[in-house]
Formats: sequence, C-alpha cells, structure tokens
Amino acid sequence: MQLEDMKIYFLEVENEDEFLLKSKYPRARIFGSKLDEDEIIKNCLDAEVLCVFIHSRISQKVINALPNLKLIVTRSVGYDHIDLTAARQKNVVVCNVPDYGSHVIAEHVFALLLSGLRHVNLGGLRVVQDLDFSYSGLRGTALKGKTLGIVGAGRIGKIVARIGSLGFLMNVLAFDPLEDSDVALENHFQYTDLETLLSKSDIISLHCPLLQETKHLIDENAIKKMKNGAVIVNTSRGGVIDTNALVEALKSKKISCAFLDVLEHENNLNKDRDLLDLKNVIITPHIAFYADDSMGKMYSESFLSIDSFRNGEFIVNKVES
Repeated sequence: MQLEDMKIYFLEVENEDEFLLKSKYPRARIFGSKLDEDEIIKNCLDAEVLCVFIHSRISQKVINALPNLKLIVTRSVGYDHIDLTAARQKNVVVCNVPDYGSHVIAEHVFALLLSGLRHVNLGGLRVVQDLDFSYSGLRGTALKGKTLGIVGAGRIGKIVARIGSLGFLMNVLAFDPLEDSDVALENHFQYTDLETLLSKSDIISLHCPLLQETKHLIDENAIKKMKNGAVIVNTSRGGVIDTNALVEALKSKKISCAFLDVLEHENNLNKDRDLLDLKNVIITPHIAFYADDSMGKMYSESFLSIDSFRNGEFIVNKVES
C-alpha cells in the first residue's frame, strides 16, 4: 500500500491549516471541529491513522470500534485524552508532539506581565473609549530588579528564566524536583525550595504539569507564604491553583494581580465567575501555545510520525506506554 492510499483522518483542523494538510495528504479526510466518541466511530470507521488534538477523546470504545486503526497521533504534548492501555492491547501505536513551542508559551508569560503591570489594556481603553490621553492612575511596575519565581524549570520554565534574567535583568529563582546545575547556569537562575521561592518572589510563574501532587499546589497555605502584593502568572494548567483561595487573596490584595491563560473550570466558566469579575485579573483563553510557528511544528512533527510509521522506520515521537 502506498502512503497516499492510507486512510488518514485529521480532527480539529482550523480552516487556515487545511491547505497544508491537503498538500501533504491529498486523500486525507479532514474535520474542522471536535467529534464526540460516537461521531468519531461513525465518520472514521475505516481509519488507519487518526491525527487529533486535545479535545478529541480517543477512548477504549473508539479504539475497539475502529477495526483498521494502526496509529494515533495527537498534535499536543499531553495525551491523557487517549486510552493508552486500550491502544496497547490492540497494538495501536500512539505518538505525540513533545515540544511544539516552548518559546511561544514563555513569550506569552511576558506578554501578560507587560500588559498587566504596565496597564496596556486599561490605557488603551481610556484612549479609545474616553478620548482621554492622560496617564493619571496608570503608573506601572518595572520588571528590572524584581525577583521572578518559576515553579517548574522544564522546557518552558527555563526559557522564562532566561528571558527574565537576561532580557529584563530580573533575579530568578526556580523550584523543580529534578535539579540540573548546567540548566541553571545556562539559563541564569538559582534553584531553591518551594517555600523560599514563595516567600521571596515578587512574581510567581507556574510551569508544572497537573498531577495529583500539583493539584491546588497554590492554595490558601501557599498564598500565606507569599509576599504581600505578589503577582501570579499561570500558563500551565488551571487546576494548579485553588481558584477560591486565589479569589480571596486578590480581593484582600494579598496577591496584587493574577495573569492567567488557563482556568480551573475552563469547560464551565460560571464556576470561575468570581474570578472573571475581578479588575486585578487578566485572562486569555488558553492561547499561550497558539502562534504561527508552534502550530506549524504541531503539524510537521505529526507528519514525521505518520510517515515514519508508514515507511517502517523508527517511529518519531512514539509514546512509550
């Protein structure tokens, strides 16, 4: 069978990316929206390859119902939306994209910080809505000389450290269970324990996965250890922060402001209503990853996985379950 004869299905594809897929795999079937489990089974029954994103749940039910399925590729780092056990039992290979854009997420951290601490949004609204060009009440906060605390010094966290230290001349502390002195030296930060980081940082940026041990890592007790007026940035996972504790801290000004690209209840924003209504909060809709080159790499790495699998080569980005 030739590569072009494989039954390849792409789910959750945006309009601007369809040309890229069609030019690579002219006979591929493309769906713009996410499909639920029954819709995947109905529309992709003869699929040999499924290339999905994070909102497509590839469960045991789906895997068992697709008789020809051989490969699942998710255009994401995480793969908890795929039942790895069911895939392994049916000899279905699973691949991911281990790093599609650490730098763009790191850049978004500073986009949030600069927008909030220099009152970019408020100043812009004042000019446009009120035709008022005065700067009264918009005094900002400089980053130079501040202490930046990074929770999780992995792919993204280390880039945030480098930008903060070399770009903005900040003092950078980091907490990570796996310390690497070479990484710290190269990216100009110093490791410390979590309690010290919380107590000494002016700004705390979260870059840890959502695991059982990190759920509500930033809770009432953690917030009590922070400096009065500390700033929190979260571009990792919403559940790392206890939303109720954050709301109370923002209301009391224990935390001066929060800049969030992720929320604990992204699928039901009414649960975060108190947080959304606060003026000392900036929220973006999980777009830290969403840039031109990161989206391009999601697809190019997925193509490598598909082609290496079909050609019988070492499978690129295979998830070891």
